[in-house]
Amino acid sequence: MCVGLGAVATTFMTGVLMTRKGLAKPVGSMTQYDKIRVGRGENKKYLHYGEIISLANLNDIEFGAWDAYPANAYESAVNAEVLKEKDINPVADELKQIVPLKAAFDKNYANRIDGANVKTCATRWDMVEELRQDIRDFKAAHHCDRIVVIWAASTEIYVPVNEAVHGTMASLEAAMKADDRANIAPSMCYAYAALAEGCPFIMGAPNTTVDILAMWEMAEKTKMPIAGKDFKTGQTLVKSGFAPIIGTRCLGLNGWFSTNILGNRDGLVLDEPANFRTKEVSKLSTLESILCADKQPDLYTDYYHKVRINYYPPRNDDKEGWDNIDIFGWMGYPMQIKINFLCRDSILAAPLLLDLVLLSDAAARDGRYGTQRFLSFFLKSPMHDYTQDEIPVNHLFQQYVMLKNAIREMGGYEADEEID
Repeated sequence: MCVGLGAVATTFMTGVLMTRKGLAKPVGSMTQYDKIRVGRGENKKYLHYGEIISLANLNDIEFGAWDAYPANAYESAVNAEVLKEKDINPVADELKQIVPLKAAFDKNYANRIDGANVKTCATRWDMVEELRQDIRDFKAAHHCDRIVVIWAASTEIYVPVNEAVHGTMASLEAAMKADDRANIAPSMCYAYAALAEGCPFIMGAPNTTVDILAMWEMAEKTKMPIAGKDFKTGQTLVKSGFAPIIGTRCLGLNGWFSTNILGNRDGLVLDEPANFRTKEVSKLSTLESILCADKQPDLYTDYYHKVRINYYPPRNDDKEGWDNIDIFGWMGYPMQIKINFLCRDSILAAPLLLDLVLLSDAAARDGRYGTQRFLSFFLKSPMHDYTQDEIPVNHLFQQYVMLKNAIREMGGYEADEEID
């Protein structure tokens, strides 16, 4: 069940439905394409994920959604203008059956969204109860064995962690019942409802949602996986993969300036300064754990890191990211690197949704619960235990090792790769 039925969710759904019919390929999906090594020496072999662990079959997936706009998945896919109609129409009948439930929505958290397909709840606790009923009803109506809930909606305004509210399940529940709208974002209601109904929850935006102590306690209590946050699609994917080149080559960094133009609904929401602040915190967190001053003070002390996102309607979903990287080498001589990534936001995000959903479901069936760090490969701002000063892993290739080791473990193999 997707929170949000916009460009990302409908591209994901359409792609899966087209793949089922043999009319498209799920390019970019690790679960559908990647092979990893299991065993060593003469026992070594390379297998697809689904040959190592039990993954849900694409033919068995049922799609549901909540959205503030009433358009069904077919209408939303056409309106998003990500996919050509020739790639939507073959599954039009299936998409038209995906009609969004009323969203648990608060305009104060996404001021640029004006949809009327929203719940009228007296309190945040009422939001939770209605969402729980939605999940139960969908599960029964579609005869589902299991549900995974994934956030594919807009970025909310920045909510600072407030230990008095977010520190325990009891304080979080009390705040929901007291309708503390300043500290309880709608996304928290979705996450709480999902976990209470025995569903893994994945946060695909940079919202403050499951990265709080209360949700960690909830995940522990319900024995459910949680993952977050913020799908790693364009510029941050490049950054988490390219920064290791600089670090591995022992080159110095003076500054990294990143700017984006984006014209879809996500870009519209991020044009609001309060919402951009949430995204900025997420995108700024990548470099500091890869290029570390405490490990290489001569190379990475006091570099300048700036991120900008600009709403530009003509570009729609075709996001463009520019990176200007000022580095220095032998004897301190300066050099520059320029990267211009002309990408398609939803085309890059769709396979992430598929992988995150399938792997979260597999983790739940394997008895894994709490923060799933191995899913950080797919996420821009990986969750970590900041109360214990844990440093998140943002290095793409270290994240890949974590992903492979987790799959090996779930498949009964030795997790035999080390993170250097």
